Formats: sequence, structure tokens, C-alpha cells
Amino acid sequence: MKLSFWKFAWGQLTATVPPVVEENLDGNTVIVTGANSGLGFEAAKHFARMGAKLIIACRDKGRGEEALAKIKEATGSKKVELSILDLSKFSSVKEFVERFTKSEERLDILVANAAVTPAPKFEATEDGWEPTLQVNNIATSLLALELLPLMVETAKAHHTTPRVVVVSSEVHYWTKIPKEVVNSANPLRLFGTDKKYMAKKLGSRYEDSKLLNILFVRALNERLQHKSIIVNSPNPGYCHSNIRRNFTGVFLSAIISLMDALLARTSEEGSRQLVWAAIGHEDKKDELHGAYISLSQVTEPSDFVISEEGRIAQDKLWDNLIDELTKIDPKIQDIVKDYLKQ
Repeated sequence: MKLSFWKFAWGQLTATVPPVVEENLDGNTVIVTGANSGLGFEAAKHFARMGAKLIIACRDKGRGEEALAKIKEATGSKKVELSILDLSKFSSVKEFVERFTKSEERLDILVANAAVTPAPKFEATEDGWEPTLQVNNIATSLLALELLPLMVETAKAHHTTPRVVVVSSEVHYWTKIPKEVVNSANPLRLFGTDKKYMAKKLGSRYEDSKLLNILFVRALNERLQHKSIIVNSPNPGYCHSNIRRNFTGVFLSAIISLMDALLARTSEEGSRQLVWAAIGHEDKKDELHGAYISLSQVTEPSDFVISEEGRIAQDKLWDNLIDELTKIDPKIQDIVKDYLKQ
């Protein structure tokens, strides 16, 4: 499927966003990353209203505590907790998983929503990666894989179908992974640490990261041994959000302001897609395995994703990702061996 800018804009102007789907989530445990503002905050409120035990995973303690108080006040839920998670530090991901798996016996829904856009000037994380790639992709994948064993155990113990929701975007239609990257010895290193390469590609980094989210979801879905786990990728649409805070410059700021005024949905409207991906379509849930979701329906992703070129990129990037994640945490290799098809 192709998506021109004009088709995107027309959809933003004319599409009716379906109401939020609701379910009794009493007894369920839900994690939402990036839940202190925007889409994550609104999705967290929906889950709290439905009775879930909710963990909001936020990078900043102060903003997290403020969001926690607001969610409790808005929903009346007493089952909401804050846990610090900074995806720009792999050590923080491992610490979060260790805390969570020690204190919790189940995980029913993981909404991997946290994301950043590229800064005007490249500055590596303390782990040495370009921040957009680390936060949106590598650390998000690390989190999902390290929580996978608990989700599988949850499915077995409670006869449920836990879901991993990796938030993507329709901007993935406007990019593809260059052959130069796919054919390199280490695609992710070229993509995320090579300053020369990034100097010419940093501008499309957010779009690239959302495409990588979809490729990760599809690759993980194909390799899952336990089809009791659903992994999918929703598109919330273009929404009012502070994620565009790094978009600077008079011209770009003016364009963003105009698009926000004319096209943007509210964060609450966008959050409905995260909730639908997490609990919706229960009567046809088999359709959700590896799915890209938009406006509460399974939607065909970009032509690149479904092409042979996309398939080659997906498999190469998966193998490369597992190699890199194993360097970050050797237990990834055990998770792959025990829970994924070889």
C-alpha cells in the first residue's frame, strides 16, 4: 500500500476515529511506556478506568509522579504505580525488567509507546547510539524480549492471550531501509553509530524508526513459539504531541504549527488505537498477529514492508538486532532459544 501526503491529509481531515473499546481488565497487569504525557498518558487513563493494575513507565521521576497523581485523580484507580524507565540507557531497561519480574506474577499487556524524534545535532547516548534508534527501536525491542517469558507464563497460567503493542506510525509509508544498510556487515551500527552515514540520513530518522518498529513486530511474530502471544503495531494518526519538540527552525516550526491546527487529532483520539491494539478485535484476534493497525482495523503496511526487498531487510535486521541485544544482555540468547523458533 502507498500513502501520499495528500491522502494522509485527507484521512486526517475526514476519517471518523472510532470510540475507545472497553473491557473489564480487573486482574490484568498493564505496562505503558512513555505514559507521562500525550498518547501514553491518555491510554494509561483508559486502562486505569477499566480496572487494570497499571504500571506507568516514565523516564523522569518528577513528571512521572505528576502523571501518576493526575491518572489517579481522573480515574479513581488505586492500582496505578510508577516505575522509572529510561530507554536511552540499556542499564535502565534491565533494571526495570528485574524490578518488575521480581514484584509481579503476570503481565497481560505491554504498550511500548515511548519514542523520541532526532535532535537537530547528533549526540550519542551513553551507550554510543543515535538516540532515536536506541529509544524507539533497540531499547524497545530489548524491553519486549526480556518481558516475553513472563507474558508466556501468564498465558499458560491464566489461559489468556497477552499482547505486545509496539506503537508505530503511518510515516513508515514514506521511507524504506536502503540497500546500503541492509547489505552492510552490521546494519544497525551503520544506521545508528556511523557519523558519516547519519549526516545524510538523520532527517528521516523518525520515519525510519517507525518502519523498524513494524519490521520488528513482523519478525517477532513469525518466530514466536507460543501463538498465545499477540504482537502488533498500531498507528495513532497525526496527533497533538510534544514529541515534535525537537523540530526547530522558523520554517519547520511554522509548518508543524499549521499541520497541528488543520490536521491533528487529540492525544486521546490517538490513544484509542493503542487501546484497540491491546484489547480490541477479541472475536477475531488471530488476525492481529503481526498486524499493522489503523483506525481500529488491520491495515496493509507499506509496499516496502510487504515486498521481497522488505523481507530481506526484515530478516537481516532481526539477526543483527539479536546479536546487538545479546551484547547488551547475554540472557537474550536464552530467551531466543527457549521462546522463539530457531
